[in-house]
Parts: sequence; C-alpha cells; structure tokens
Amino acid sequence: MSADKKKVDLANIDWNNSGAWPDGLKFGACGLVIAVILGLFYYVLISGQREQLAGLEQQEVGNKKTFEEKAGRAANLEPLKIQLAQMEQMLQQMMRQLPGKTDMPDLIVDISQTALATGIVNELFKPGDETKQEFYAEKPIQLRMVGTYHQFGAFMSGVASLPRVVILTMQDISLKPTDKSDKNASAGSLTLEGTVKTYRYLDEDEQAAAAPPAPQPGQPAAAPAAGGK
Repeated sequence: MSADKKKVDLANIDWNNSGAWPDGLKFGACGLVIAVILGLFYYVLISGQREQLAGLEQQEVGNKKTFEEKAGRAANLEPLKIQLAQMEQMLQQMMRQLPGKTDMPDLIVDISQTALATGIVNELFKPGDETKQEFYAEKPIQLRMVGTYHQFGAFMSGVASLPRVVILTMQDISLKPTDKSDKNASAGSLTLEGTVKTYRYLDEDEQAAAAPPAPQPGQPAAAPAAGGK
C-alpha cells in the first residue's frame, strides 16, 4: 500500500465509528489503551508500594540499629550488676569506718581535747542536735577557737590521727585575725568561728527505722522523708 493511499485512508476514517477502522489502526489503538492502563496501574499501585517498601527498608535499618544497641546494653547488664554490688559493699565498709552511735560522745570529747592539746583556746564548742540521713547521721558543732596558724594545722592533723575516721565539713566558717579586745588575743593569733559537722554511721535498726514505710497494695509509694532529728 502506497503512502498516498495511507493518507487517503486516514483522511477518510470516521473517528466516531471505531468498528469501521482498519485492522492496523484498531490494533494500534488497543495497544495505546493497554499502555495507558498499565501506566496508570504502575503509578497507582506499584509506585506507591515501592515508596512503602523504601520506607520499610529504612525502618528495618533503624530497628536493626536499635536492636544492636539494646543487645549491647543487655550484654553489659550483668557485669554492671556485679559492679554495683561491689560498690555497695565498699560503701558499707567505708561507712563502718565512721564512728558508731556509742562512739559519738567520746568522739566529741576527743575533738575538743585535741584542740586543747595543740594550745587552741575553745571559746565555744557546742554540739547540736543530730540529723539522720539514709545511711548516716550528721552532728553539727558550733565553735569559736583562738589559736595560731600552726596550732590549727596541728589540730587538723591530730583529728585525722584519731582511732576512728573523723570527717569534719565546715559551714559558714570564718578565719580572721583575733580582735585585740579578746582576752585570748596574742601576737599572730587567729579566730576560727562557725559550724562544723561530723558524721557517724547508722546501725541496721536505725537504717530500718529511717527507711520510708513500704507502700500498701494499691497505694502509691510514699515520697522519701527529709532527714529528721
């Protein structure tokens, strides 16, 4: 069939009557419709599923990373438990080195006598009420001492050499030259004034008494109480 015949045939086709089209044109039109349908099917279903698959792949990578991190923590959990138990045991041993309840009165006397032995004048040495914490109790001591720099150094060294471990923490402490009007004033003397705290451990009965009560079934746990006197 010549090119001129094809042009004539296309020019004479009734586009509104597809049944009268030539076979070649029918096949071409059917192929075009099928291609459009397949394209729409791919766009609506397959393309959306590919995006969903890509999202699931990213989620899988994230889940795998999270699993590896948690698996690593789980592998270290048992050694951490052992380490924690060892630390708690060490803490108990250290607390046992502090004075006990029956040691405290003698310890207060020893601190005061240590100051006097170094030549320090105790103008005020007043132990206060004890405050109990979870594992220990703290006892404040108000004091005002007059002595030289070297005497205060000897005092701290003497306290450190006492049989029991003595911890003194200072609060609102001032160290300044002694007022000349003070009867204990001398050349180069200093006045140390303020509050120090010393500590002792609580025995098992005291720890049990200081612990918050166990919550009853169906009741929320009680908030930890502040240290009482």
